[in-house]
Amino acid sequence: MKTFTSLEQAFEWWIKTIYPTIPPSLKEGKYRNAWRDYTFKKGISQKRMREVLSDFGEISEKVTITFDLK
Repeated sequence: MKTFTSLEQAFEWWIKTIYPTIPPSLKEGKYRNAWRDYTFKKGISQKRMREVLSDFGEISEKVTITFDLK
């Protein structure tokens, strides 16, 4: 299990760790496009990041918002 502080951080880990290990036949299509869009800063939505990550494992997100009155 890996823990990250943001979806972007998890996706960057996936790009550096998982993407290089997948077979070339899987690198065609959505995974290559996601890698390219993120790497070359063309823009990738969080929804698309979640979809790619969920193809390789289970994703659990927890958001904590703290508001402290002055």
